[in-house]
Amino acid sequence: MKQSLAKKVLLFLKRIPKGKAASYSFLAKKFHSHPRAIATILRHNKDPKIFPCYKIVMADGSIGGYSGSGGIKTKIRLLKKEGVKIEKGKVARRCMLKR
Repeated sequence: MKQSLAKKVLLFLKRIPKGKAASYSFLAKKFHSHPRAIATILRHNKDPKIFPCYKIVMADGSIGGYSGSGGIKTKIRLLKKEGVKIEKGKVARRCMLKR
C-alpha cells in the first residue's frame, strides 16, 4: 500500500536525530514536493509530541513559524532542549541535516 506524502513526512520527523534540524526545502527535495506543501503538512500535525515538527526550520536556519502551543518561543525552547544550537536567531549550520 502506498503511503501518503503527509504520512511519509511525519514518519521522517521521528527519525531526525537529537541535536539536528532540517529545512522545509530539505524535506521537499527528499519527498519530491514543494516547501509550502511540507509546511501545510506540518501545520496540520495533530500530535507534535509524536511527530516533532518543531525540528523543521527555514533553509537559512531561521526558526520560521510554529502552530503549536506557545508559538515560536516554544519551538526555540524545544530545539534547545534537544541540543540544537541557536546562534543569532538561527539554527547553527552544523545542526542542520544535509543531503
